[in-house]
Amino acid sequence: MQLIDHYLPQWQFAERHELVLPGVSPEQAFAAVVPGLSAPDPLIERAIALREGPGRLLRRLGMGGVALPSRGFGFHSFTPLGSLPDREVAFGLAGQFWRLDYGLQTVSDATAFERLQDQPKLVLNVCVEPVAGGCRLVTHTRVYCPSETLRRRFAPYWTLIRPVSGLIRRRLLKAVARASQPALQHR
Repeated sequence: MQLIDHYLPQWQFAERHELVLPGVSPEQAFAAVVPGLSAPDPLIERAIALREGPGRLLRRLGMGGVALPSRGFGFHSFTPLGSLPDREVAFGLAGQFWRLDYGLQTVSDATAFERLQDQPKLVLNVCVEPVAGGCRLVTHTRVYCPSETLRRRFAPYWTLIRPVSGLIRRRLLKAVARASQPALQHR
């Protein structure tokens, strides 16, 4: 069983992306997952800044009571849920993501994530699969909304952000690939 299946066995929204890494062992790729996911990426940072723009504008104008995260949104916003050595790592996020301030809920650990039942939950995982001559990185993103009302609120947001989310996931996989090949990091 994959960790994502444990932490989010039901979902209404999902996406999957993969990247084959020739000549990279599963151990090398797995060791590069967190460094790759947390590496700065100007395009991802611009996409997040664009997403946060309306909230920042309203806050500057003194309207709406929008309280964006002080560090902005990023990989640091996710809660580590667990890992299966050299195979998979999973991260969680909970909140009303469509809100200008993301409506993020503080989730201290995997147990708190599992206990949370009244908010939409998102699980992002990265799996490393051995293939002939290398390995394959696969990322899944799943979102579960616990009520029909929350699902209806999330659906338009998902439709709007999914293309950018997919671009971000593909860039994250490439960042993991770069981090797994130290010789390429200096090019």
